[in-house]
Amino acid sequence: MATDATAKFQKNPDFRRDFHPPENLPAAVTTAAAAHDGLHFWQFMIAGSIAGCVEHMAMFPVDTVKTHMQALGSCPIKSVSVRQALRSILQSEGPSALYRGIAAMGLGAGPAHAVYFSVYETCKKRFSSGNPNNPIAHAASGVVATVASDAVFTPMDMVKQRLQLSNSAYKGVWDCVKRVMSEEGFGAFYASYRTTVLMNAPYTAVHFATYEAAKRGLMEVSPESVDDERLVVHATAGAAAGALASAVTTPLDVVKTQLQCQGVCGCDRFTNGSIQDVIKTIVKKDGYRGLMRGWIPRMLFHAPAAAICWSTYEAGKSFFQDFNQPKDVDTVT
Repeated sequence: MATDATAKFQKNPDFRRDFHPPENLPAAVTTAAAAHDGLHFWQFMIAGSIAGCVEHMAMFPVDTVKTHMQALGSCPIKSVSVRQALRSILQSEGPSALYRGIAAMGLGAGPAHAVYFSVYETCKKRFSSGNPNNPIAHAASGVVATVASDAVFTPMDMVKQRLQLSNSAYKGVWDCVKRVMSEEGFGAFYASYRTTVLMNAPYTAVHFATYEAAKRGLMEVSPESVDDERLVVHATAGAAAGALASAVTTPLDVVKTQLQCQGVCGCDRFTNGSIQDVIKTIVKKDGYRGLMRGWIPRMLFHAPAAAICWSTYEAGKSFFQDFNQPKDVDTVT
């Protein structure tokens, strides 16, 4: 019995990571599980950074369509239809417009996701209190992680969104950074930080809790085939988490886009930059439906993006777990 458990433990990275032995197991088994229960902080950062870059680069065109739809007054977008928005972008500027601002995304996504996942894993370990299936710990860890990562990502996200707009006056990332700094000041880079945190806090709380629960449920359905299907498990759980979390936080994402793009390409400029002021302007101009503008491309972005991100991240963790594993593992008898 112990030999079978050890074989499964050594073969399956997911089983090793999620395995928390009962108190009555032999000390040798408990020690082996503890040795593989986590990675070094820098390994979480590398795995998260790679996952974030792969996710955002792959889904960038969808993000561009969403930004156009949410930025009220930015010509030539006049409709909330995904098809019309995409057609308008392609007809007015060509396919290359779908990738404008991708350099800013690359500069921001890597460091931000390194912070995001490393903080999440650290907090999850601290908050779980010995219970790896605690959804409150997962949600709380996600909130802490997003506050930290948004501080890194928000400036480049603002640059990215301004470059994405039709007829953008900026020549590139560095030109946008210099002009915003000289014309609007450093505070402009963080104009949407409060809104971003307020949006991403519930997003990550729902996202991480849903992901961990879905992953656990899928692994319990067919535990004997988890090793062969772990990529599908992570991708499916990630897609479900991304779709649900993105749908419920779309209104705040619209507000965030408005704050980041204010005064550019015909977008409204707000006097005090408060969330209430932006919401009133959106409702007055486009009704309450304006708060859900871009929800379809947002879900189309976050569902596959989360699937890509989690599967890439978990693959990175599995790689480092194998890398950290001692070459000679004593067999438990």
